[in-house]
Amino acid sequence: MPLDNPSDNIRKFKLVGTRPDRQDGFDKVTGRAKFGADAVAPGQLVGRILRSPHAHARIKNIDTSKAEKLAGVKAVVTRADFPDKTDGDSGLFDILTNIMARDKALYEGHTVAAVAAVSAAVAKQALKLIKVDYEILPHVTDVDEAMKPNAPVLHPKLFTEGLPEKPKKPSNVARRYEFGHGDVEDGFAKADIIVERSFKTEATHQGYIEPHACLANVSPDGSGELWVCTQGHFMVRDYCARLLGLEISKLRVTASEIGGGFGGKTTVFLEPVALALSRKANRPVKLVMSRDEVFKCTGPTSSASIDVKIGVTKDGLITAADATLRYQGGAFPGSPAEFGAMSAFAQYHLDNVRTIAYDVVTNRPKQAAYRAPGAPMANFAVESVIEELAHKVGIEPIDFRIKNAAREGTRSSYGPVYGPIGLLATLEEARKHPHFKAPLGPNQGRGMAAGFWFNFGGQSCVSLNIPVDGTVTISVGSPDIGGSRASMCLMTAEELGIPYGHVRAIIADTSSLGYNDVTDGSRTTFATGMACILAARDAIKKLCQRAAMMWGIPEEAVTWEKGYAKPAGANAGNFPPLSLKEIAAASGATGGPIAGHHEYSADGAGVSFATHICDVEVDPETGAARVVRYTVLQDAGKAVHPSYVEGQFQGGAVQGIGWALNEEYIYGKDGRLQNAGFLDYRIPVCSDLPMIDTKILEIPNPGHPYGVRGVGETSIVPPLAAVANAVSNAVGVRMTELPISPPRLLKALETANLAKAS
Repeated sequence: MPLDNPSDNIRKFKLVGTRPDRQDGFDKVTGRAKFGADAVAPGQLVGRILRSPHAHARIKNIDTSKAEKLAGVKAVVTRADFPDKTDGDSGLFDILTNIMARDKALYEGHTVAAVAAVSAAVAKQALKLIKVDYEILPHVTDVDEAMKPNAPVLHPKLFTEGLPEKPKKPSNVARRYEFGHGDVEDGFAKADIIVERSFKTEATHQGYIEPHACLANVSPDGSGELWVCTQGHFMVRDYCARLLGLEISKLRVTASEIGGGFGGKTTVFLEPVALALSRKANRPVKLVMSRDEVFKCTGPTSSASIDVKIGVTKDGLITAADATLRYQGGAFPGSPAEFGAMSAFAQYHLDNVRTIAYDVVTNRPKQAAYRAPGAPMANFAVESVIEELAHKVGIEPIDFRIKNAAREGTRSSYGPVYGPIGLLATLEEARKHPHFKAPLGPNQGRGMAAGFWFNFGGQSCVSLNIPVDGTVTISVGSPDIGGSRASMCLMTAEELGIPYGHVRAIIADTSSLGYNDVTDGSRTTFATGMACILAARDAIKKLCQRAAMMWGIPEEAVTWEKGYAKPAGANAGNFPPLSLKEIAAASGATGGPIAGHHEYSADGAGVSFATHICDVEVDPETGAARVVRYTVLQDAGKAVHPSYVEGQFQGGAVQGIGWALNEEYIYGKDGRLQNAGFLDYRIPVCSDLPMIDTKILEIPNPGHPYGVRGVGETSIVPPLAAVANAVSNAVGVRMTELPISPPRLLKALETANLAKAS
């Protein structure tokens, strides 16, 4: 771990922890910022995609002859234009098959063909002229139905991995995962009370406002440029180059500003198709999804079916915990079942624990990450049972959680032993919070939940340049999806000892900087921020070298303090301090430009915990539940820019509230999505919500120079359970299926009343 001083992460900061304006804010509030669909190129064509109307169908033939003859059509591409160049890489082949259907259409909206034309009207007409001969096949969209022996099989060569014995026939189960330790059966034998329940959650979309868009331009020499809204333009470059047989170094990808992603823009959908059209037409091609396409064809999160069993002693100590999780990942393997299994019980100290998870394919669009992928569903099931057990034992739910909470030295349910963590701090702070003690009104209930996320590190590369005026530009490769540029500038300025306003961050294109992993996994402030700090330290060494040259003393006789080079001691000479600006001004005479650089594959991200408290009010006549108060308490390690940390807390909570109460993918019996738009797929708006109160806790992460932990994902983990617990406590009926829509809540109440009457 590259810490010059292990006490760095508990030092007092001058800039880190303050709340300056974000430097990209002016362009965004005035409309000057350029998003994906804003990119233009001379002579560009309009791209449009033909998509399957069927959930599952064999593609017997595609006739594009009439479309190709239409005046104004410059290119048409189908599966024939995407030969398999994946060299046996099954994951890459799935991506290839997803961006352009091959022998079968596997979900409604699956790409079958695409055109590039001189106008949108011509492109639309061309799509109507393409004739596709389909053989409609049986389909399955529910995860439990997909696992049945008689379910229609999507992939005849898909055999379940991770089973004790080699499977004898293909199925829709792609993989089985198992985690845990101890003896679960022995633990249940020691329990005085056991609660076992089954839960279901529906798929939800990330709901980003900006649809997917890109502009592609491929030259006859095989070089290409791509402008795209993405969370990872290096990832886009590598995937597109490999799928199309391009040299990676010849494809230059520039990330636009991004109008929301939340994990949904961490893969490719349009980009390879746009490049193929451009290569064939020898013109730039622009593709922009409609909202209907976003819902039907891009990745929502998984739907899930989960069984949880937990046993406790009469004094509230958990003796055993067991869970089976079934996640559908759409038409291709890769659901976050593994993450769900790893995170399900991660917030508890358990001697006997087991989680088994299944990754299942269905006739739905391939799922994509959505903030802490897999964890919210598992947390909903586990925290619901935890709440119920606390009531059965007669212990306050928060005291029950504190009694069983994971802490430093706990062996986690997925294997590693925890270092310093903030779970207990969030629980104890929640118990002291005014919200926890506030009285409830009629038809109101209070619920809570604790949640966990791993946080990632990964590859980052940063270049830092100091021009002669003493300002600083940092070039980073992580698209800014939540204010990270401000955090990068704060950490760089802190390290250099200069004002925040003297540092500017730009998102470099793929030809201007070394590889950077996708902005996901709550990695950016941690990993790219660390690269910024270390690039600044590299620049400081060079600044000290230049100062030594200017003074005529050895390099080791110079030290750096608060933005100035100073003699290291009395023996080094009596020289007045030299500021960064003064050293930069003389750079031309002391060796030329001054720059710092660092490339890094970070580990030590540090896990993250949060506790949420939720109050709801239920209308007993309509079944409508409304959140009336909500509080997030979360460990940030060190909040570099507290305003944006609070924004992440609030944003995750709001998305979780929507997931819990009204967001869901609704499929008809024909396997087609019935609510592909914001009128029918309803995300929460301001009038639906109270102000989300936040409390930042700071338990430093020893794996980062400033103690930083990622915060962007943990905040969506507890809300599903917190809301469900609040509703269940308000109505006296345990809710086990999400979302808790009014019809579903009324049905649960009716069922409970009938059971009481009988």
